Amino acid sequence: MKKFFKRKGVTLSARDYFVTALSFMALGLFSSLIIGLIIKTLGEQLHFWPMLSASFIEMGEFAMDVKIWGGAIGIAIAYGLKAPPLVMFAALFSGAFGAELGGPAGSYVTALIATEIGKLISKETRIDIILTPFLTIAAGFLVGSFIGPPIGNFMFWFGEVIKWATNQQPFIMGMIVAVLLGIALTAPISSLAITLMLSLDGIAAGAATVGGAAQMIGFAAISYRDNGFGGVLAQGVGTSMLQVANIIKKPIILIPPTIAGAVLAPLATVWLKMENNPMGAGMGTSGFVGQIMTFESMGFSWDIFWIILFLHVIAPAIISLLIAEWFRKKGWIQQGDMKINYE
Repeated sequence: MKKFFKRKGVTLSARDYFVTALSFMALGLFSSLIIGLIIKTLGEQLHFWPMLSASFIEMGEFAMDVKIWGGAIGIAIAYGLKAPPLVMFAALFSGAFGAELGGPAGSYVTALIATEIGKLISKETRIDIILTPFLTIAAGFLVGSFIGPPIGNFMFWFGEVIKWATNQQPFIMGMIVAVLLGIALTAPISSLAITLMLSLDGIAAGAATVGGAAQMIGFAAISYRDNGFGGVLAQGVGTSMLQVANIIKKPIILIPPTIAGAVLAPLATVWLKMENNPMGAGMGTSGFVGQIMTFESMGFSWDIFWIILFLHVIAPAIISLLIAEWFRKKGWIQQGDMKINYE
């Protein structure tokens, strides 16, 4: 059985299912739901150009349709798990059906299980072109019907608990959410997938955005000596995940940006009441999606712009630099500790 699974590419690996699959799920979401919301938001601001505005809004709303982003999740997960073509294309149904019944979490589980079942039967019979997509779709239908809704409901409930707790204790919970989501953003898992599964919004999402931004901008600032301006852009607008290998070798480098997120989160939750939506909560400053979604949630104004600039960029850089410089004086951080290897 182990040899058969290995031959079919079914690893039963926690890393493949909770790291690789979630990461590719995030890519599927970004290529549909999130970019659709950005396009729609842009269209709503182009009211002075009615024809273009209407086209952008229509384009964005279509990309945001549950069947579209659910299907994108299905194909993305199948691609990430190296599924054969027939399984990958049939996984579109699994992701879409799971999304209809169980939201992002239901789509993830449905697509994952259907893909692995499809891989097992692929190229095992002479009627592969019929049997493989049929079983992949049937597996997606059964999993989506019986497993998708409970999982989706549980994740939604858990997200509601987090939001309720944050509203009750915004100081403490703001810090906890910022630290945990910030670390998730830097770790090789998808913080975006997590925030979407939890349907995290409101001030809890605002705290999560601060935590993610602190990780990205913090690492961009404190690693400038090792990586130069290219490293600043790669981490500050790309992802702080580039530091994972260095964090494993020297975990202390994770402390400065994590403290920055913990310090700034209460300012966002208690004083400024910063909000965001599930699409922006898990993105930090990656592609400035977290900031665009903050505007989407709170409205466009110069006051909000300056608050975002301070909380998401200026303050994380300053706090992280101050702590990192102290660590350098103590000898706890050395030159080259945060050097990124792009190869």
